[in-house]
Amino acid sequence: MDPALVVPDLEGAKESKVIPFSTGVHTGRDPDRDARGGAGAVTGAAPDATLPALLPRTAPRSRALREPPDGKLESALRRIDEVHRLARVRHDPTFIRRIFETGEYPYQEHMRDDIYAHCMVKLQCELLKCQRWIQETGRKIVVLFEGRDAAGKGSTIKRFTEHMSPRSTRVVALTKPTEREQTQWYLQRFTGHLPAAGEICLFDRSWYNRAGVEWVMGFCTLKEYLEFMYQCPLFEQMLTRSEIHLFKYWFSVTRHEQLRRIKARELDPLKHWKLSANDYAAMERWDEYTQAKEAMFCQTDTPFAPWIVIKSDDKRRARVNCMRHFLHSLPYPGKESAIVTGADPLIVGTADYVVGRKLALAAQGEATSPYLYRNHQRHFR
Repeated sequence: MDPALVVPDLEGAKESKVIPFSTGVHTGRDPDRDARGGAGAVTGAAPDATLPALLPRTAPRSRALREPPDGKLESALRRIDEVHRLARVRHDPTFIRRIFETGEYPYQEHMRDDIYAHCMVKLQCELLKCQRWIQETGRKIVVLFEGRDAAGKGSTIKRFTEHMSPRSTRVVALTKPTEREQTQWYLQRFTGHLPAAGEICLFDRSWYNRAGVEWVMGFCTLKEYLEFMYQCPLFEQMLTRSEIHLFKYWFSVTRHEQLRRIKARELDPLKHWKLSANDYAAMERWDEYTQAKEAMFCQTDTPFAPWIVIKSDDKRRARVNCMRHFLHSLPYPGKESAIVTGADPLIVGTADYVVGRKLALAAQGEATSPYLYRNHQRHFR
């Protein structure tokens, strides 16, 4: 009878498997000579030594594919399917318009830490090149960061200015107007913060407070609101005709993500300063803010000062794509085309996707028509 080896079961079962051992398998000793008394046995081997154990058998590759450990294969396949899906819908204008109209967020997973860190370092280096070009050429840059509460405006501004020279970069975050400022022309308090040659001004909320927070919360009258909506496009046209590069970014966040971030601020003592009574009131008036936003887009989205909408449920993707759009729009020398690519169309869009270009032009045409101007003047009598 052929000898046999006893090998423990790989699956951890109590019983053992008996694997027939072929005499032709090389083990380092001759079984015929061992049977004759060990004359030809391997030197140093014990006379009654047991046969060496075979190496444990590994599971077949096909079985490993069917039963991956901890579901890693399934998650990898899901990611691959997601990549293919996103690559396909990026070229589908109907899908892109729909996600901006409905507010749907297209990605299922947040940007990975290592990818985000790599992109951020490269883009911040590009920002330094851009700042040097702005200083040397005397350009004037104004960037407005608008959006709902907890939409990610402040964190994006922080990443913009993290390594830029503070001598030519300023962040403007105005507080509640004083009694004297309340008697001034509304846009007057912002004109003093506009940049000189070679400077960049980033507004953490801007004159659009009147079209959003002040109007929805009742901090301004109908007369003041209508006057602002009439004057704002004219004011921004004056800025652009004065060779000021104006960027207007609206950070769009979904309702459940806004609620999650505000709850997180309540639990973090380092972020309590960001909370106010208006934050909770704004959450209750979500639909009113949506209507105010769409009215603002219709009236103030112009060819010389267009709105750029950035989906910010994933703050990291929002920061990276905001920087890419900003850098891609300026013709500074030494731009790395592999880094400063076009922004992701699933994250960055225009106000046309939200309200439609025809509706926006119709609103602007009515606002400048003599008939609406006469109706507008009735509120001032």
